[in-house]
Amino acid sequence: MAREKTSRLHDIKETASDAVEIMRQIGTPEVQESLDKIRETAISAKEIMEALKTPGMVANIENFRLISENMNEAAKKMENAVVLLKETGVIEEAKELISSVKGKVDSFGNGGANWQELRETNTAIKEMVSSIRGLVDEAKITIVSSKRSGTIHSIKETTREAADIYNAIRYKGPKR
Repeated sequence: MAREKTSRLHDIKETASDAVEIMRQIGTPEVQESLDKIRETAISAKEIMEALKTPGMVANIENFRLISENMNEAAKKMENAVVLLKETGVIEEAKELISSVKGKVDSFGNGGANWQELRETNTAIKEMVSSIRGLVDEAKITIVSSKRSGTIHSIKETTREAADIYNAIRYKGPKR
């Protein structure tokens, strides 16, 4: 029993000695400097968390979500337009038309052009322009849809608010 008390007393002394050493280490300038940096980081993190809760930032986050949804929608529409163009054969026709026009241009250079070939070339060019108009019309529809859904406005608004936040953080700096 006495030996057990001596052992416990020894453990208590060692623990107290370790605690004193820890307290001494905490008081050193290096540890104090590290603790100050940790405190400053925590303050900055708290300020960022508070800034994220402001109505403007909440609106920005919502705008980013809407932009993401609208971009996904626009991407799907573009994919559908490309699929439609492939299905209708417009892309293949354009390739064939380009090859045909190139052949006609080459034949003009060789002096073998006649009026029939010139009319065929003119017709082919008109068809190509018509195909391009169809593509432009599809792009216009997509743009109008983006404007109606507010994507363009959301992008402008988010950019402006992000710049305001950046400037506020840049000129304010962390509080001490």
